[in-house]
Amino acid sequence: MGGRWWACGAAVVTVAAGLGVRALADGAFAKYAGDALYTVLVFLVVLIVAPRLRAAPAAGIALGFSWAVEFLQIAGVPAPLRPVLGSTFNAPDLLWYAVGAGFCWAAAVRRAR
Repeated sequence: MGGRWWACGAAVVTVAAGLGVRALADGAFAKYAGDALYTVLVFLVVLIVAPRLRAAPAAGIALGFSWAVEFLQIAGVPAPLRPVLGSTFNAPDLLWYAVGAGFCWAAAVRRAR
């Protein structure tokens, strides 16, 4: 799978991409790209914490976490956590989290070849 340094570097690039998308684009593209990149970042954090984890379980954990945060929004996120976790449930976000997790899995499998 690689090491923590690879995942740390990729996390920095992912955050930069997310900030870049928000700065250069708006509307649906920026929102849904941000959703996918959020899951990519969670995937990378999972690999930083557990670098020997294979791609599929890491992608599944990232997807499950992203979905859990989205569903938590139905119950209501405490105000201090809203900037990070969001505040409004949006069903299409679930698809874009899956896109991010699928991208991570595919990229990791390709990288392992």
